Amino acid sequence: MSFSAKVKSEACRIGELTRDEAKAELAAIMKVSGTLSLGSNKQLSFRVTTENPSIARRIFKMLKQYFNIHTKLLVKKNNSFKRNNIYMVVITEDMGVRSLLKEVGVLKSSEGILSLDYGIPGKLIETEENKKAYIRGAFLGGGSVSNPEKTYHLEFVTHNSEYAEQLSSLINTFGLVSKVIQRKGSFIVYIKEGEQIIDLLNIIGAHTSLLELENVRIMKEMRNNVNRLVNCETANLSKTVNAAVRQVESIKLIQKEIGLQRLPKNLREIAEVRLAYPDESLKELGELLNPPVGKSGVNHRLRKIEKIAEELRKEGR
Repeated sequence: MSFSAKVKSEACRIGELTRDEAKAELAAIMKVSGTLSLGSNKQLSFRVTTENPSIARRIFKMLKQYFNIHTKLLVKKNNSFKRNNIYMVVITEDMGVRSLLKEVGVLKSSEGILSLDYGIPGKLIETEENKKAYIRGAFLGGGSVSNPEKTYHLEFVTHNSEYAEQLSSLINTFGLVSKVIQRKGSFIVYIKEGEQIIDLLNIIGAHTSLLELENVRIMKEMRNNVNRLVNCETANLSKTVNAAVRQVESIKLIQKEIGLQRLPKNLREIAEVRLAYPDESLKELGELLNPPVGKSGVNHRLRKIEKIAEELRKEGR
């Protein structure tokens, strides 16, 4: 089971809703994943299609428990290779589909004329709990979240720009920063930051999945920190080795061209120590001198030696 399917199955186990919460959740599911049909004699029907049986059962149960609507639940084999079954919850005219669609904000009536409502009716999201229920429904109907081991990405697929912007604004009332992009014929509300995805999972009630994602995030952060430390240590070691090689080459050049005895005593001493201990750090070289010299003092003397070697190279050209 994918991580996205786990999140949805967990969200479907949330019970003890008020009727308003159930209405908000159902409204979002129907808005993002429903299909409205007009049959013979202008008979309306509405169906919600999903590949997740938990979502189909939840819709069926909510309609029965909170709206006293006994729907049809159809199962269709998916012709695509190795794909799940398709579950369809169908609500017909004789089940009261018109009044339900108006109540959940899919349809609106003006002067006796019914039309589609592409927005989110304010009456559905008047309380914080209703807002959470609506966001949960939108995720169940058209949401997905990537495997956190690979990347952080959560999105809601919608089919109307106005609705996408309103859904994004609703999500952002919880301090999140969702954005909207267009992808082919759809409008995508998305979040790409791991911590914000965790917050959204908390909003929709997927607490076990939240902890799983948090654990993955912590492990990835630890691995990144370790890699940064190793890379930093490697870079420092490489820098130290290269400097030591360069210093030894400069000292040998001076030894060959003019002899180390021509150097001032303090430079001659550090040159001889560096030749004897080519792999030691500056701090360790300083401790070998008598009297001992600090790291900065050793570095200063070696820089002077390199400067003398550079002058000799110029003269030899």
